[in-house]
Amino acid sequence: MLKTTLPHTIRPPRANRPAFSLSARTSSSSITSNPKKSLFQDLQTQLSFRIDEASKVLKNAPQMLLDAVVDSTFKFTDQTLHPSESNFAPVDEIGGPIKILQIEGEIPEDFPEGVYIRNGSNPLFGALHSTASVFGESSEIWVEGEGMLHALYFTKSRSASWSVSYANRYVQSETLKIEQARQKPCFLPAIEGDSPAIIVAYILNYLRFGKANKNISNTNVFEHAGRVYAVAESHQPQEICLRNLETGNTWDIGGEWDRPFTAHPKVAPGSGELVIFGSDAKRPFLVVGVVSDDGTKLKHKVDVKLDRSTLCHDIGVTLKYNIILDLPLTIDIDRLTKGGQLIEFEKGSYSRIGVMPRYGDAESVMWFEVEPLCMFHLINCFEEGDEVVVQGFRSADSIIPGPRLNKHNMLPEISELTKDGKTRKHEINEKLFSRLYEWRLNLETKTVSGEYLTGTEWSLEFPMIHNNYTGVRHNYAYAQIVDSLTRSEGNSEKVLPKYGSLAKLCLEERENITEVRINELCASVQLLFNQDFSTQAHVVNQTSAKDLVKMEIHRLGEDRFCSGASFVPRVGGPHEDDGWIISFVHDEKTNTSQVHIVDTQRFEGAPVAKITLPQRVPYGFHGTFIHGNTNGRVNTKPAKNWTA
Repeated sequence: MLKTTLPHTIRPPRANRPAFSLSARTSSSSITSNPKKSLFQDLQTQLSFRIDEASKVLKNAPQMLLDAVVDSTFKFTDQTLHPSESNFAPVDEIGGPIKILQIEGEIPEDFPEGVYIRNGSNPLFGALHSTASVFGESSEIWVEGEGMLHALYFTKSRSASWSVSYANRYVQSETLKIEQARQKPCFLPAIEGDSPAIIVAYILNYLRFGKANKNISNTNVFEHAGRVYAVAESHQPQEICLRNLETGNTWDIGGEWDRPFTAHPKVAPGSGELVIFGSDAKRPFLVVGVVSDDGTKLKHKVDVKLDRSTLCHDIGVTLKYNIILDLPLTIDIDRLTKGGQLIEFEKGSYSRIGVMPRYGDAESVMWFEVEPLCMFHLINCFEEGDEVVVQGFRSADSIIPGPRLNKHNMLPEISELTKDGKTRKHEINEKLFSRLYEWRLNLETKTVSGEYLTGTEWSLEFPMIHNNYTGVRHNYAYAQIVDSLTRSEGNSEKVLPKYGSLAKLCLEERENITEVRINELCASVQLLFNQDFSTQAHVVNQTSAKDLVKMEIHRLGEDRFCSGASFVPRVGGPHEDDGWIISFVHDEKTNTSQVHIVDTQRFEGAPVAKITLPQRVPYGFHGTFIHGNTNGRVNTKPAKNWTA
């Protein structure tokens, strides 16, 4: 302890010496009236101030030293985008809502009031970053970048006229505030790159900031019990005020949830409970939870006791069960320490689907072994007799960690007629091609069967359904169609994923591809790949088209791509597909962004409304529509006071 002795000549008698406290220094008039005592008080104040300053320096010394090590050892660089990827670049916050004045078409009279909101990556400081050091290189992967919310507000006046406004705002996570305060990137990339660089980044991030990675909160937006949350599965959700997009508190369910939180929680049919899970790189690898319908209580929490950390992105629910995916996209710290990658798709490993009673434990899960696969998104799950039906988009490999897709892994399957009249096939490379698949898990016989429900004509992702049909049998689903390779300018062989059309899947209707559809495919392929097919006949492999579900395609047009599509049901609509798809759409020719509203019962027709936005909206991830009657209000209030 630091000790200081004051000169004896100004030391007051012991009996009259005041206590060494702030109140004694500031509140006694009798002391300040005495010159000697006043001098003593000044010295005490200065000494206390200097001790406080010295304590701060000593406390911050390790932080300052670590910062100096990082600044001198690691060089941050911006990751570059290809010309065809310009709309992945971040934008600035606009500072407040802007009223929309340019609307082509009409917003339907029976369209609901509410907020269409989408989350997505919007990296600070202009780009995703990489670092280089003596330990090697590491990079942020394409799904990273700080979350920014883009919201479109639909309100109707008493005269039934529509008012639409747009706003955007960063999700104000703790780690975003750290980097904003320092005005530079601070967290070292700790997912992809040379293993020594990732290990050192992990350690230094933890020592400097108490966590290995940033809380990016960039993946999804969901509503439960009248409250709205932004989330990425590396962290817990953060509450969002719809009125101004302010970020509230982290939702840890009353302190009972102390781990990451899925980006795709599911509302259980019937009960309204929220089924969640959290994956982690350390044991327990996967924990499932059930939150009460009012969002105030964690009613169930169980370790599923997986043998590996799987990068699981989705969970399914039925009336009685939780559906768990144990797939070979894994996070393995031991593999990293041996020179491998932290995240890797283990092609030779196993895949299985688990059926767990809603309040079950690890021993109650019935596991079904399936062919090795990668799947990020389920469409739906439901019970049918002795079977549990699981529907999702499966591929043979993973686009994560990425960062970009190889164009040759996305080619559709076509056949070419040679001069001698024989057929020469160009087989699809299904490495990253995503198709709808249906598994039927028989709980009595413990067997599994499955089939593809879509062919090799379109690669599908980001599914959506009418939310009232989550966990029960349904007839329709919707998806975005992967169209990355359509506009990869120059000689670039790899591109970030983009989505040039929307699909409606009529699950109860089966069809074969007709000559008309074949001609449509040939025209699409010619457009997409800029190849001259005018003198050759091309047909789709008829075998692969047998007994596939009917699909309707809504084409956005050349150089237009969508993100964050969501189904908006018509209030009181009598049919499951009675409603609209709403989506952000960007025109790369004009560099303008819009929101399109598509009538799902006239799906292949033109949008009923195109709403031009006041600024560019980058491509993003998941969106949702929050109805104005959510607990009787649009402007969802936080549980606690909002923080700046």
